[in-house]
Amino acid sequence: MPYDLAPADRVLIQAEALNRTLRRAAPETILRAGLETFGPRLALVSSFGAESAVLLHLAARISRDIPVLFLDTGQLFAQTLDYRRDLAARLGLKDVRDLRPRFEDLALADPDAQLWRHDPDACCGIRKVAPLDRALEGFDAWVTGRKRFHGGQRLHLRAVEAAAGKIKLNPSAAWGKNELEDYAKRHDLPAHPLRAHGFPSIGCWPCTSPVAEGGEARSGRWAGSQKSECGIHTARAPGAAPFLGGDI
Repeated sequence: MPYDLAPADRVLIQAEALNRTLRRAAPETILRAGLETFGPRLALVSSFGAESAVLLHLAARISRDIPVLFLDTGQLFAQTLDYRRDLAARLGLKDVRDLRPRFEDLALADPDAQLWRHDPDACCGIRKVAPLDRALEGFDAWVTGRKRFHGGQRLHLRAVEAAAGKIKLNPSAAWGKNELEDYAKRHDLPAHPLRAHGFPSIGCWPCTSPVAEGGEARSGRWAGSQKSECGIHTARAPGAAPFLGGDI
């Protein structure tokens, strides 16, 4: 790779090369390749939500030492906090890091914890985006649990992409609901307790609603608004072209 390239361009070229190699690979293969390529500079970001157990189990089979970044926004369901503790212990994950918003940011912009009512993007920015940005400063690449079947901006998700100057790996991108459920059943993975109450996707309690049977998985997130992402997955590396289709 030419050394006169800007850092963001190097990341983009590396992401394209990895995606060409891994675009049809199994989730475990993508995870192994990530760890072999980036070693301790790779982190896995997990919400410990409705589908998180599968990817965390895959990661634990490869290395229980992988850093797992968990965004504790201060507005999560109590069930999620319990699930995070119990699942991490069950899988033997050794390095789960709880990321929290800065007290001074909350005191200045959301002192009454009601920002979500009138500016959910700003709320996510303080409680999710900023804490994750700070935590990722020590890493070159990170793993997400996004899948194409979630629809929306995720419909054409690549196995590997570049964003904000870092590599993002999406090992489960090609898996559908059946693959996830089959894997969880085969390995006897515990479900998030809110799954039984109609929550196929789980975030903060003020902005997450149950979904009618047969509804889209993420339709209960920020229901009734145009918002569909919290913001941690919407940044792109400078100069990166939007994906317009084709072979992913």
